[in-house]
Amino acid sequence: MTGRVAGKIALVTGGGSGLGAADCAALAREGATVIVTDVALDTAQRVADRIGNGALALALDVADEANWLSVIAEIDRRFGKLDILVNNAGIVQMADCEDVTLDQFRRVNAIMNEGVFLGCKHSLPLLKRADNASIINMSSTGALLGYPIFFAYSAAKGAVRSMTKSIAVMCQEKGYRIRCNSVHPGAIETPMVQEAEGRVGQEQPVVAGVLPPSAKGAPEDVANMVLYLASDESRFVNGAELVIDNAVTIRPF
Repeated sequence: MTGRVAGKIALVTGGGSGLGAADCAALAREGATVIVTDVALDTAQRVADRIGNGALALALDVADEANWLSVIAEIDRRFGKLDILVNNAGIVQMADCEDVTLDQFRRVNAIMNEGVFLGCKHSLPLLKRADNASIINMSSTGALLGYPIFFAYSAAKGAVRSMTKSIAVMCQEKGYRIRCNSVHPGAIETPMVQEAEGRVGQEQPVVAGVLPPSAKGAPEDVANMVLYLASDESRFVNGAELVIDNAVTIRPF
C-alpha cells in the first residue's frame, strides 16, 4: 500500500531525532508534506533534507506559546490547512517524587504537558479546515504503570492521555472532522532511552521479527502506528490509547 497520507500536511514536534524523526520519515514516504519541527533547527533541517517530498523545517520550542503561534501562522501562509498533528516532543528526567525538584517537574511538564496543550489548541483552527484531520499525542506506558524514577515524565504523559480523550469528545460534540488518539510506547531504542540507561550514543541493535520480552522496539514500530492513525484507514479510531509495548503492561509478573 502506498500513498496512505498523500496530499496531507503534517506537523511533527520533536522531529529532529528518535521517534519524531521516524514519524516524519514514515509520513513523507506515504505522501505527506511534513513540517519537521524541533527546538534545534539544524536537526530538524537534516531530517527534512533526508525525507524530501517538500518537507519544511521550522524551529519550535513547544513550551513557548508565541513560538507556536508563529509556526502555525507560517503553516497557514504556506499551506492554508493542517491535516495531521503529531505532538511528539519530549524529555526525560530521572528522579522519584522525593528527589525531583519543583523546577525539574515544571520543565518536564512545560514540554510534554503544556506543549501538547498548546499544540492542540493553536493547531485546531487549521485542522478544522481539513476534511479528515488527526491529532496524535505521544504518551507512554509511563501513564499506565508505576515508574517511580520517571515521576515527572509519568505525570506529564498521564496528562497527555487524559487531554487526548477530552479533545476527541470535544471535536465530536462541536462537529469538527478531527480525531484525537494517544500512543503509548514502551521501551524503544531512541536517544532518550539511551540517556535514561546511561549509554548516550551507544545504540543497541533491534531484534528482527517477533520480539522476546526483554527486547526494545524500534522507532519504526511506533512510526507505523502513527502512520495508521494519520491515515483515513483509522477513521473509526477516536479517543483511543494505543499501547506499543510488547505486552509489558499486561504481564502478571
